[in-house]
Amino acid sequence: MRTLDISRAATAALIGIAMIGSTGIARAEIKDYEFRLVEPTVTVGKDKIVTLRLVNKTTGKPVPDAVIFATRLDMAPEGMPEMATKIAREPDGEPGSYRFKAAFGMEGKWQLSLGAKVQGETGTLESKLVISAQK
Repeated sequence: MRTLDISRAATAALIGIAMIGSTGIARAEIKDYEFRLVEPTVTVGKDKIVTLRLVNKTTGKPVPDAVIFATRLDMAPEGMPEMATKIAREPDGEPGSYRFKAAFGMEGKWQLSLGAKVQGETGTLESKLVISAQK
């Protein structure tokens, strides 16, 4: 009988450890991610490169392999959302960095709007970043 009690106690302990371990797993949410501008200013002109980093806000680590499906660059911060320009994805540099080429036709504040999916997360990450174009 003593062996049976020890076996039951060991089984109960293992179940308890497994339950505690599974409740302690931290899951990220889409709100835990953000795009950040590497450089918030560019010079006015064609073919200017804008580099972003996608980071997990809780860990500070870069997040690679996001699927960016929506991009728009306009002058909404200056009250001219109809003043939009083309933006094209460029090959990425280091993991977690995303590069775009755009034409900044005039000085002022430009808004880069993005929609992205982060691998392993549900929901869409939406971001609006302001870039300052200067001569």
